[in-house]
Amino acid sequence: MRFHPATQIFVWCLLVAILQLLKFNALLLAAGLVLLCALAVSRHKFAQLLRRTRWIMLSLLLIYAWSTPGAALYEPFGAFSPSREGLLDGLSQLLRLLAALAALAMLLDRLHRMQLISGLYTLFAPLQWMGGVRERFAVRLALTLHYAEAAMLRGKRGWRETLDGLLEPHGEPTREMELPLYRFGYADALLLGLALLLLWWSL
Repeated sequence: MRFHPATQIFVWCLLVAILQLLKFNALLLAAGLVLLCALAVSRHKFAQLLRRTRWIMLSLLLIYAWSTPGAALYEPFGAFSPSREGLLDGLSQLLRLLAALAALAMLLDRLHRMQLISGLYTLFAPLQWMGGVRERFAVRLALTLHYAEAAMLRGKRGWRETLDGLLEPHGEPTREMELPLYRFGYADALLLGLALLLLWWSL
């Protein structure tokens, strides 16, 4: 069963919102299910996202653990000890981030570049009255993804060399971009309804 790219992107956004509303026990269960699904179907993409965000996640945990007021986790350290409340809050935020990344990994594995752009193009339909905003957004996103992918394929280089390579003129000819558009179906309505029901339940 294939869902509309816009439906899949919107459901991912709803999932991120739901994760923010769940208490710790429900969050632990939901995050565990999402992580298991990602490890089963999108292990490689999930590992890539984890490598790119590992320092952000570690910083998030440390900031919450040492900056949130509460009872000291190790009393002999006094003010230099992380707090129990901060550690719990940090773990909760870390679980939310891991689950969001796991769901994003599955989304990126299901949608190729043009499907992703098409889905975002559909979601930005309310902006069509602003005179070409959707079209410019789609073209710029396509170019950004193209050059980012080209930069990664050049291999590992220093950040200065990579930046210089992105800024130098490429001399490519003018090209036309064809954006595939998809129709919504009954399956999209069912998936959106289920996601909205879960959001309403978590409020």
